[in-house]
Amino acid sequence: MGELTPELVVDGAVPLPPAISPDGRWVAYPVTVIGRGEEHPRSAIWVAATDGSSPPRKLTAGAARDCLPRWAPDSATLFFGSDRVRRGPLQVHRIPLDGGAAEALTAWAGGISDHLPLACGRLVAVVAADRPAHEDVVVWGEGVPYARLRLLDLDTGRSRAVDGLGDRHVVEVRQRPDGGPLAVLSWATPDLDPGSLDCRLHVVDPETGDVRELGGTMPEASCPTWWNAVGGWHLCYLATTPPGPVGGRAVFDVAVPETGSGPGPAGGHRNLTLGMTVCPSGLAQVADGPPLALFADGLDSAIHRLDPESRGFGQVSSVRGLAGALVVSRSGEVAAVLASTSYEPVNVHAGPPAGPLTRLSDTRPELRRVGWGSQERLSYQASDGLDLDGLLILPPGRSRGDGPFPLVTLVHGGPYARHADQFMLGPIPSGQWLATAGYAVFLPNPRGGEGHGHDFAAAVAGAVGGAEWTDILRGIDLLIADGVADPDRLGIGGWSHGGFMAAWAVGQTGRFKAALMGAGISDWGMLVATGEGGTLEAGLGGSCGWEGPGPHRHDQVSPISYASRIRTPVLILHGADDTNVPVGQAVYFHRALRRFGVEHRFVVYPGEGHSIQGRGHQLDLLRRTRAWFDRWL
Repeated sequence: MGELTPELVVDGAVPLPPAISPDGRWVAYPVTVIGRGEEHPRSAIWVAATDGSSPPRKLTAGAARDCLPRWAPDSATLFFGSDRVRRGPLQVHRIPLDGGAAEALTAWAGGISDHLPLACGRLVAVVAADRPAHEDVVVWGEGVPYARLRLLDLDTGRSRAVDGLGDRHVVEVRQRPDGGPLAVLSWATPDLDPGSLDCRLHVVDPETGDVRELGGTMPEASCPTWWNAVGGWHLCYLATTPPGPVGGRAVFDVAVPETGSGPGPAGGHRNLTLGMTVCPSGLAQVADGPPLALFADGLDSAIHRLDPESRGFGQVSSVRGLAGALVVSRSGEVAAVLASTSYEPVNVHAGPPAGPLTRLSDTRPELRRVGWGSQERLSYQASDGLDLDGLLILPPGRSRGDGPFPLVTLVHGGPYARHADQFMLGPIPSGQWLATAGYAVFLPNPRGGEGHGHDFAAAVAGAVGGAEWTDILRGIDLLIADGVADPDRLGIGGWSHGGFMAAWAVGQTGRFKAALMGAGISDWGMLVATGEGGTLEAGLGGSCGWEGPGPHRHDQVSPISYASRIRTPVLILHGADDTNVPVGQAVYFHRALRRFGVEHRFVVYPGEGHSIQGRGHQLDLLRRTRAWFDRWL
């Protein structure tokens, strides 16, 4: 068996969300690659037969960023976005299925947004950014370009803007499956706060550009999906369960009147997933039937179909491990997803929605020469009796009987996310990266996460670091009692919300001998002030800080408030250009640890955002993380 090196983790191909042809015969998917001598990834479009009858073939060269494939109605042509024109902003391109040169269809100064171009006969609906402003002075609220809906005529090459949407930021577009109008989802502004809290649905006639208003939706809406019910057309969409902003995603449904406006601000919007103990993560439109939906279901995933009679979802099939990016053919008879299991990385799978789904791509065959740690499912109860799950990875060739092992707990981000039973390897420190170095790795799914319904997800609203923290501790204690974990060699780490939990943990207990705080939050009030989530973050922290002179709820749940207690060595990693959790969060925590004489290292990666993308930075992050835990555990 081969050795797992940082280069083997970082250098390789990763498939991105697929697009299935209307006739169900083909699936197109981008594959992004980063390799030796390259700091940033390239991507190419690949095409495979959905029945596996022919091997995948590379449709574009992949010398640039080729992405966002979308099929023409005849299944013979692909539209996609690419920055191949002078490596500028993304532009719309077209290429025939049988190959050949790609044709650039746009050369707009602002390019197109990261949303799929939508083929509507001779028209292509494109979400395009406003021309970027090049000014020495930035006016707050005017610095982020709005995305507008444009209709590109393939016969003339001319485009026109849909002006009836007003000064709204277009987020997604979906055409009715009979070739009728477009459903357009918009935000008030491009900013998460307040944009995603003021979402609206519109219906646009692509021929005339006429716009009808359907009114407001639930917060943070996405994935508008048409379906034809008895009595007329409906639109489903995903959104956060009220009152939000913390809680599980849900599928909402609203009737679309033939004429006139809709029911007003979220009026008549029905929650189709109310009371379910799973969480919807995607919707797929079917031409002549109700939509399909993908659900996070504990450690696994599942495909469901909407029952038109009961207006509820029923399971069609279960997908072991992680599945995402569900797409279906026009008839709904063929589906494709990105999927991963315990020892298989993410690849494109396709087949009937009822299963089985067959793997089509094979992007990382070189990983099969590595001996991986054994990954097992955990099921246990919280101190209050709530059922919890998670994963345990042991070093390669070792069993529980070989313990106790040094244990590193890796907390997922979000907190609305999860550790599915998937292949745990990536440039952000992952289970297999540490297991192959001799560690046992605990991957808990505490309350606040995805996959167990709305109530489970909403449990951390205004109460981060509470029950989710005791859920994690409960799992660690059980692994110690079982002889798996050495109580004198415990570490904890995570990225984003996982980084917050690591910083929180070392302020609550001295049990951990080392911690990793990656892009983590140290002060929830400061995150409201400077993070791109704005007041959405107060849903977790409990307050904004402007409610009065205090004391404030967010101070009680901020790691910075407990810095004087910390004795655990902490490795702090952060991207310099992170807008989600700005680097000031790390600077603040670093200064506090320095003030109290706590052993720590503070590393900032220039030019990086919330996730670390540069190859050199990813290699450094992997090496540095292992070295940190090796030093202290």
